Amino acid sequence: MPTWVHIVYHSVVSLVYLFLLTKLIGKRQLSQLTFFEYIIGITIGSIASSVAIDKEDFLDGTIAMGIYALLPILFELIALKSQRFRNFVEGKGRVLIKNGKVLERNLRKERMTIDDLMQQLRMKNAFKVADVEFALMEPNGRLSVLKISDRQPLTAKQLGLKVLPEAEPQVVVMDGHLVEQSLKTKGLDRHWLLGELEKQGVRLEDVFYAETDERGGLYIDLYEDEGVVQQMKTMQMTHVQLRKCQADLELFALDTNDERMKSVYAQEAKRLDELLRELTPYLNPQSGRSIRKAVEATT
Repeated sequence: MPTWVHIVYHSVVSLVYLFLLTKLIGKRQLSQLTFFEYIIGITIGSIASSVAIDKEDFLDGTIAMGIYALLPILFELIALKSQRFRNFVEGKGRVLIKNGKVLERNLRKERMTIDDLMQQLRMKNAFKVADVEFALMEPNGRLSVLKISDRQPLTAKQLGLKVLPEAEPQVVVMDGHLVEQSLKTKGLDRHWLLGELEKQGVRLEDVFYAETDERGGLYIDLYEDEGVVQQMKTMQMTHVQLRKCQADLELFALDTNDERMKSVYAQEAKRLDELLRELTPYLNPQSGRSIRKAVEATT
């Protein structure tokens, strides 16, 4: 059998075997690597690469990979029973900041500089050490940060407010194609979506992405956002001009001494105001989420 056939066969088998071993070890191997798991992952990968090109020790290599994969599972079972063993294998967290003060000795033990610490804090939206009540370096190398209570954002519970539970948003248009199943999940249909798009002066084929929120609102992202900006300006100017006409009619009613004309001006101003209330969702861009989002994205 040619050498290249051996290499192809061994590579495919070792890759499939490595995938099965990874599934056996679990997702924790991917998302929360400990120091020991990191070593195991590197070793298994090294063995897999050797197995792919070694014709003589293929079986020995696969056995070794299996043993290395079973070790972290065995260690996890032992760690569940022994706190001391768990601390030895997985390590312990170390406090780096306490009461707004950096613990330099612990920082040196983690072999971190103050620049490294500040970078980790910024990733947690903490730009000042004085804002941090407590910071702990976890065994997996991630930094957990607790801000001082008066530096944390207020929550609805702290304000005594009751808020509706968040519902999962539903994607109703993706890449210009309507997603019927998502509309049915929200109890909506195609006619509702087309009506909402028509209110905002948008065609379905121009929509790149659209989703509904828990309050029934519709967020739209178009293929060509510049067209939306121009549309917003036109609609905004129309709304402003109509509002100016309504204000002028009210001013005319106040300025004239003719009681008949005063009544006519006031009546027409009232009719125009009622008309504007009905047209505002169509003319005022502030009421259209998709147009507002497009403008914010381009400014």
